Amino acid sequence: MSIKLFVEAIIKVFLGILLVGILLFLPGTINYWQGWVFMEVLFIPMFIAGILMMIKNPELLRRRLNNKEKEREQKTVIVLSGIMFIVGFIIAGFNYRYQWLVFPEIVTWIAVILFLISYVLYGEVLRENEYLLRTIEVEKGQKLIDTGLYGIVRHPMYSATLLLFLTMPLILGSPISFIIFLTYPIIINIRINNEEEVLEKDLEGYKEYKKRVKYKMIPFIW
Repeated sequence: MSIKLFVEAIIKVFLGILLVGILLFLPGTINYWQGWVFMEVLFIPMFIAGILMMIKNPELLRRRLNNKEKEREQKTVIVLSGIMFIVGFIIAGFNYRYQWLVFPEIVTWIAVILFLISYVLYGEVLRENEYLLRTIEVEKGQKLIDTGLYGIVRHPMYSATLLLFLTMPLILGSPISFIIFLTYPIIINIRINNEEEVLEKDLEGYKEYKKRVKYKMIPFIW
């Protein structure tokens, strides 16, 4: 286990906790109970998964921590996603504080279950595809993965993140934030289109794979 990698991972998790906490609780209140539920279901599984990855596959963790995009379109996606999260979380805090529009409490708990399911799907994708990166690039010796979830949709990681992100405002109890997070399918479609251009050009067999697996993220729909 690399001490440098461990420190880098811990720092990123700590900064994530700090940033999300500020965005949720500063405009709202420390008593925002859905905010605390969200922080727990977001960061506890993330921390556990990071520890397991560090023990079993530190190289994958190292590559996952590398988020320096080379493609111009992907830099745009990162900026738009960042704006979505910042605005959505701030609005959720204000929404709780002033009780503008609030989902029933049961919505939060159903969303927690769906959120944890999305984490399981995400973990399965990581298990299936050791080449999975946060950046758009094809590594030397990379092979096409077309089994498991990749035999159902071409981008199961984005299927998991779609479920993950759309359940976030539901956990937070904010219909207004949910509307804001509905921009994510549009944002991720930009990323997918650019990614497929790169994969068709650089990954052997990807064009044939697209013909076999017709759906990008949602079977029979998208």
